[in-house]
Amino acid sequence: MGVRVLSIGTISICLVHAVDCAQAQTASSDSEVLPAIEVVAPPSTSARPATRPARGTTAPRVARNVRRVLVYPTAPTPQARLGVDVDKVPAAINAVGAAQIARTDSLNIAVALQQRVPGVILSDTTGNPFMPDVQFRGFVASPVAGTPQGLAVYQNGMRINEAFGDTVNWDLIPTAAIRSVTVVTNNPAFGLNALGGAVNVLMKDGFNYKGAEINTMGGSFGRIQSSAQYGQQYGNWSVYGALEGLRDNGYRNFSQSEIRRFYGDVGYRTDSSEFHLNFGVAKNNFGASAAVPVELLNKYWGATYTTPQTTDNRVAYANLTGKVEVTPTWTLDGSVRVRRFQQKTVDGNPTETEPCAAPNDAFLCFNDDTNFANGVNGVPIVNPFPADAVLGQIDRTTTRSTTTGATLQATNTDQLFGHNNQFMVGTSFDSGVTSFGASAELGTIGSNYVVNGSGIFLGPSGSPISIGPVSLRATNRYTGLYALDTFDVTDRFSLSGGGRFNYASIVLQDQIGTELNGSHTFSRFNPMIGGTYKITPEVTAYAGYSEANRAPTPLELACADPARPCIVAAFLIADPPLKQVVSRTVEAGFRGTKELNIGTLGWKIGGFRATNADDIMAIPSPQVQGFGYFQNVGRTRRQGIEAQVNLTSKALQLYANWALVDARFLDPLTLDSRSPFAVDDVIQVLPGNRIPAIPRNRVKVGLDYSVTDAFKVGGDALFVASQYFAGDESNQAARLPGYSVFNVHASYQINKTYQLYGRIDNIFDNRYATYGTFFERDDIPNFANGGAEFTDPRTVTPARPRAFYAGLKATF
Repeated sequence: MGVRVLSIGTISICLVHAVDCAQAQTASSDSEVLPAIEVVAPPSTSARPATRPARGTTAPRVARNVRRVLVYPTAPTPQARLGVDVDKVPAAINAVGAAQIARTDSLNIAVALQQRVPGVILSDTTGNPFMPDVQFRGFVASPVAGTPQGLAVYQNGMRINEAFGDTVNWDLIPTAAIRSVTVVTNNPAFGLNALGGAVNVLMKDGFNYKGAEINTMGGSFGRIQSSAQYGQQYGNWSVYGALEGLRDNGYRNFSQSEIRRFYGDVGYRTDSSEFHLNFGVAKNNFGASAAVPVELLNKYWGATYTTPQTTDNRVAYANLTGKVEVTPTWTLDGSVRVRRFQQKTVDGNPTETEPCAAPNDAFLCFNDDTNFANGVNGVPIVNPFPADAVLGQIDRTTTRSTTTGATLQATNTDQLFGHNNQFMVGTSFDSGVTSFGASAELGTIGSNYVVNGSGIFLGPSGSPISIGPVSLRATNRYTGLYALDTFDVTDRFSLSGGGRFNYASIVLQDQIGTELNGSHTFSRFNPMIGGTYKITPEVTAYAGYSEANRAPTPLELACADPARPCIVAAFLIADPPLKQVVSRTVEAGFRGTKELNIGTLGWKIGGFRATNADDIMAIPSPQVQGFGYFQNVGRTRRQGIEAQVNLTSKALQLYANWALVDARFLDPLTLDSRSPFAVDDVIQVLPGNRIPAIPRNRVKVGLDYSVTDAFKVGGDALFVASQYFAGDESNQAARLPGYSVFNVHASYQINKTYQLYGRIDNIFDNRYATYGTFFERDDIPNFANGGAEFTDPRTVTPARPRAFYAGLKATF
């Protein structure tokens, strides 16, 4: 048998949540936060290392030389056990395991990320809790097309930022099938979009999950959800499958949700290799009721504004992965994948279409009362609506993307100059082809704010040119080449360094005319360097510097002209060039564990600073309500502090974390804005102004206590500071208030198989909002106030009120 040494040290320190650390030490298969491997250390750095035991065999243990090492991902590989010892990661460790996800009783992975990762907060721009914006350190991974994305997200090594707008549809991730999630920073190996970091999701398989579970829960707002999973190993083969379904009527009008997801994995492994075919499908439907004017919300918490607003997401994917130990010190890891994504949106909105002024008052005009609104045939539209009708429009989009890709990586653990060393080199290629179509149907808005279509569709109209119809083909090809090395200078001091070269090619082809045609290329090398030092066996210091870049998406490139705006996230008009965003990040901190009389204490504290050059923002058009464009806005900075503590004993699990995120503009700007403080629809942004929609402080606390072996109780709390409204980049308006929310839960283990559980979310029924922006007050009358004009320009997305849920879980 060959020789393989991954790392050497006197002890193994678990630098993740303590409850999962304890589970990892006992090799609890499906609840490890991070994968653990056994390594054999030589008596000295000059001696020949001992042999590694064969997989599936029991090797004799030598107390001083054999230890379990928890590994942290260093690249988006699908194999859980490929990574670096957590003691040697020159960045903050952020990990969430299956047990922590299950604790939330949610089929939404974002809930667990918000509870456990200090820098993560959720924002609700869509008005549906299953389609959240996940914000980490002020960088966002959002399902909303048009949101500048700042996080790369991977599922078993497959990039799931969608091809057209880099959006992340969290509802498509099969939550019950997740083994662990890590939020990785200071690492450019994760490719494009990892400005603030990367979210790396690893899934279960039949080797690490054995057994079966059925879990059903129901409660407030018509919620009923169920999941089933099964995994088993049959010799060298394994199978795993998970099925999830959910229906929720929502706590607001027209905000129903339906989720249907399946995930499967077939695996095969030997002592030196492992292969998996994992695949999944999902079909989800949402009522995305979006923000609502505060004047309506004050009368009814479930109010909506301009509906219908629906989203239909479908996905099917397959991913073939393999890992081969070519020699005792060389490992090859690779994958090939294909992903098919389809999204359809229906969005009722105000319209800039209005009756023309005399003498053309028999026709409709667009954006003013003199420029004709044309039909899809280019002919001015005769006004078919009553004189007292409130006009609106129903915007529809269809996005179909097919993405293929491949990754190949080699890892070497040979010693270098007599010191332990881990070297990794890899390459990746992703190709996406997207067909995007959009249309706008005129209609009337009733007193319930429902837009009723007329069958009349808008064509190019007015000045600037209006929305649709649009038919666009976008092709994006992303290529990367990366290398990273971790070198043990001493038993306590390790250095890491490397980088990644990214090349992006984006081609836009207008399928109706030529205005959207364009071809763009972006390239950059992003370096990283960092180090860790074990001050004592229980305390480690770390520091690192890295760079990352984000190429403008096809969506952004096709909507970047302020003179010809488009409905952001829907309609595309022109494509002047945008610059790529470059982020430079430095972070440093301390972490450690301590055995106390009352349990195991785990802790960390660190700081970070990320400076973006040529940051991209979505800017609202001052000419056309609901329209906008994308623009480079110079330098921005996000900096802050993160702290976390965990205490674990047999009966008690406690966690608390805090993050301060200070996000600011660094350059003066003149921006178009719908802010009530805009002068001639323009605001002046000064260096030092805070970036909107990023709360400065967020605190999370959670507790679980075993009253008896069968009966457990727990709770968690979230405190979030105030934030500026989106669109208030000049920081002149009053802030969206901060909020606090408390949840409690309990479970009773009836016997070995069955468990009853329940929870109350937002137990004090706090009414708060997680997102706010401004709207045009005079577009639609305030029907709730007799048809008078709205007086308050604020519009917010209300959070869920108090909710009760109960469920039954059966484990076999």
